[in-house]
Amino acid sequence: IPSEMEALQRIISTLANKNDEIQNFIDTLNHTLKGVQANSSNVIAELDEEFDGLYSILDEMKESMTNSIKQEQAHKSQELQNQLSQCSNALENSEELLEYAARSLDIKDPEEFSKAARQIKDRVTMASAFRISLKPKVSDNMTHLMVDFSQERQMLQALKFLPVPKAPEIDPGECLVADNAVTVVWRMPEEDNKIDHFVLEYRKTNFDGLPRVKDETCWDLIDYIKGTEYTLSGLKFDSKYMNFRVRACNKAVAGEYSDPVTLETKALVFNLDNTSSHLNLKVEDSYVEWDSTGGKGQENKIKGKENKGSGQITVLKNNTTRSGTPSPKRTSVSSRSPLIRGSRDRFTGESYTVLGDTAIESGQHYWEVRAQKDCKSYSVGVAYKNLGKFDQLGKTNTSWCIHVNNWLQTTFAAKHNNKAKALDVPVPDRIGVYCDFDGGQLSFYNASSKQLLHTFKTKFAQPLLPGFMVWCGGLALSTGLQVPSAVKMLQKSENGLSGSASSLTNVTQ
Repeated sequence: IPSEMEALQRIISTLANKNDEIQNFIDTLNHTLKGVQANSSNVIAELDEEFDGLYSILDEMKESMTNSIKQEQAHKSQELQNQLSQCSNALENSEELLEYAARSLDIKDPEEFSKAARQIKDRVTMASAFRISLKPKVSDNMTHLMVDFSQERQMLQALKFLPVPKAPEIDPGECLVADNAVTVVWRMPEEDNKIDHFVLEYRKTNFDGLPRVKDETCWDLIDYIKGTEYTLSGLKFDSKYMNFRVRACNKAVAGEYSDPVTLETKALVFNLDNTSSHLNLKVEDSYVEWDSTGGKGQENKIKGKENKGSGQITVLKNNTTRSGTPSPKRTSVSSRSPLIRGSRDRFTGESYTVLGDTAIESGQHYWEVRAQKDCKSYSVGVAYKNLGKFDQLGKTNTSWCIHVNNWLQTTFAAKHNNKAKALDVPVPDRIGVYCDFDGGQLSFYNASSKQLLHTFKTKFAQPLLPGFMVWCGGLALSTGLQVPSAVKMLQKSENGLSGSASSLTNVTQ
């Protein structure tokens, strides 16, 4: 019966997953259907606008060219009318002179005849008929204002929808996720010399596979990318995955999106556990500060507000500076590792300690810590969950750390099992912690230069919790970080070569 129950539960789980998958696809179809209707209306409106623009230009051109013809017609008509009027006057005067000359032939008196002949001669000499041009000043030719729109008609007949760029193809094999940066690489399915630029969109998600319509954040956009790859750097890896998609754009239109690609962006994300921290420590999610006023006066207040106050903690993932303004993205303590928070006694005595709220049980992880400049004493390391409430980091066989003491004189040492090894290197502003649980290795680095400070080699027999001690000062924590490439390379070169931790290396049972 138990085996049948398990089989039935597996079937139920499979059906539930399939139903969820189908529902997600139905949501996608409905979303796409609405998109088809809305986009069709948009392109019809744009088509009307473009054709109205063409009609408007043609009407303006027709009116302008018609006016040119009418102006030419008026000019020629005026010139011909003026010439016609002059010729009519000249003809009238010439006919009158001709008639006078004909009558003069009948004059019998020689003296009168000679006088008339001289007058006629003088009038002929001055007559306009002999001074005007008998050639039209303008022709009736209007061919210089004729048009031939055959080529334009062919161009108009060739009007068609713009060629939309095809969807690019993202190559997951060429994409790179490293050092909290993602390089996305894509290519066009065929050469297109009309491409002007690309648009890359991305978003964080905790779902593997195809992006979902519901329960997803909005896409962030990078526009005007000229090449076929782009690197997003300085990312906060506080989600398991990131979705990416890209589309090509020419001068007028953007193409379809590529098939989305999901890349894994997993990194260790944890907060500080204020339910078990020393009462002399003021603890926020990613910041801890020595508080000399802590103690009995605050004990009842803190106990009464442990759960309520957890919603007022500032979240500073992948950020080495403390913000004085609470983040709107708050994380409920009760939803994070409930088996860890509240499951141990509060540190007391001289163990000014706070632990992380997430256990490390496998894999390789990295986080960073920055101390206040005036911090008198602090430790950074890891410990088993059973670290005693009076125990100090590095003074038991269940904890490993490096310790900085700036009281009177500066000392820098690696500590484990109440043994210390002085470190002859400058204390960095930021300390990077690398934990390889399966490989049994805990290394500390200068987070800026990636200089190796110290390495513990052991066999971790229990889950580990990040641990921090601080006195007279404060520590800022940065999580959501990938193991830096430089650290990975240093680990390869240091493995089997480093003897710096030989006096503190042991196998913990």
